[in-house]
Amino acid sequence: MTTQTQRDALTRRVDALMPKLSEWNQTIWHYAETAWREYRSARFYVELLREHGFEVEEGSGGMPTAFCATWRNGEGPTLGGYAEYDAVPGNCQAADVVKRPRDNLSPWAGGHTDPHSALGMGSLGGFLAMQALMKEQGISGTLKFFGEPAEKVRGSKPIHAAHGYYDDLDAAISFHPFYMLPLCNTTRWDTHCGAAYGVIYTFLCDSPETWMTRGSHSPIAASHASARAPGANDAVTQMYLNAKALREHVLASGLNWSMNEAILNAGQATADNLAAQMSQIQYFIRVSTVEQAEHVVRGLDHIAESVAKLTHCRVERHWVAKSRPGLPNHSLAELTYANLERVGPPRLGEEAVELARQIQHNLGMAPMEKPFLADIETLRAPRDAERELRQILPPNQTHFTSDDYTEYSWHAPTVRLYVGRPALAPRDDGGAYPDWVMNALGGMAPCIDPMIETAAKTVGLTLLDLLQAPGALDEARAEFERRTGGGIGGDEWMAPLCDYQPPIHFRWPEYVTTARGENDWVIPASNECPEAPGTRDASLQQENR
Repeated sequence: MTTQTQRDALTRRVDALMPKLSEWNQTIWHYAETAWREYRSARFYVELLREHGFEVEEGSGGMPTAFCATWRNGEGPTLGGYAEYDAVPGNCQAADVVKRPRDNLSPWAGGHTDPHSALGMGSLGGFLAMQALMKEQGISGTLKFFGEPAEKVRGSKPIHAAHGYYDDLDAAISFHPFYMLPLCNTTRWDTHCGAAYGVIYTFLCDSPETWMTRGSHSPIAASHASARAPGANDAVTQMYLNAKALREHVLASGLNWSMNEAILNAGQATADNLAAQMSQIQYFIRVSTVEQAEHVVRGLDHIAESVAKLTHCRVERHWVAKSRPGLPNHSLAELTYANLERVGPPRLGEEAVELARQIQHNLGMAPMEKPFLADIETLRAPRDAERELRQILPPNQTHFTSDDYTEYSWHAPTVRLYVGRPALAPRDDGGAYPDWVMNALGGMAPCIDPMIETAAKTVGLTLLDLLQAPGALDEARAEFERRTGGGIGGDEWMAPLCDYQPPIHFRWPEYVTTARGENDWVIPASNECPEAPGTRDASLQQENR
């Protein structure tokens, strides 16, 4: 039975950890490595967990920046959680009250938006505090903590799931910083994240010499003077344009679906009269159900095949993600929210308030007496959050938004916990804050640390209840069995969809080390060159206005 003495002991351990958790968060936040390229971030976690006695498998599931860390304390349930640490390209913002990139970096470099740096530390803090209590009080059980890269493309969890890493879990806790109302300081109830598919199309112009030819009398083809095959650049351009029609006619349904694209390669930067040999474009599809995702991919396949014929290319399709929609567990959602109530919402102190006011001043606003969004410091019961959420969704929409924590939910009872992250109060003029503001707040310790502390205590207390509270885990497991029609392999259970290798070999944006510098972004900052490409033209445009 969980006692108040045990709860107090656990929260004190989080308090003692907070200086380290704050420091560790700063480390990951400044690394800001992007999907599939989080080398320093993953190494940091691996070394840290080993220092705390965890057995760590590096490169789990064939993913170099993933890991699986396990700590056992005798016989007992196995409880899972995870860190994420991928940032987003093009969001390089300093932890400052003005817009500027982090020191010595391109503005096009990665930056934490959600922020995943604090997500990982909020979860880790709870696990480390629980580990210390288990050692001290002889509480039996196993803690399993994962490193999950590439969440922004829902990358690692479908792969971990397909390789059986979650099959021995008795329950899992998924924490995320709040990112949209009403999902703030609550747990998700019925409407969980939906399905998502990620796919890359590679266009290859292997035989440009066969383009509209009937043979030649010359032993040397006049490639630089004759008409050339359209090639891979034309292919990726046509794919980009025609898929917009698919989005308009299939995805513009009012169901909060989305399809976004990113061009990974385009012709190797040649401008000679030679056909571009290879190009790649990635699509990411966020929808409610797997059936909807497959419908969209069929449309993309049709466009890709037609474009390849048009441009004298062949096309290959590669998977990045096949991720299942989420499965609710009310028992675990109620248990976790009860612990969030015990902890209370984050409390932003005067130092955080002053930083927020400085940002507002620098944006030309009159600083507010209370500059933070009130919801950050307000609890919202799961059923209330669900009712608010359903007001903005069609009645037949079963899922909303995107995250691959959903993979855990098909292998064990899983809770989705949201804790308020710093966000500014609505502007008096009705305008929106620029994106850099949220990014900067995520890197300021006085602003983000209260969220980390609240999350760590809530996660830790939930782990404690699952190991000590009579019937808590049994009730969550029983609900999981009902919802899946018998658990893993049951009549209503959805098997992992991943049938592909980890997509780690593509040209994902990353930091590079060259003769020009160490850990530089793949796109240099314009001020790193005496006269960056386009600088003179841009200046002339300004002069001619």
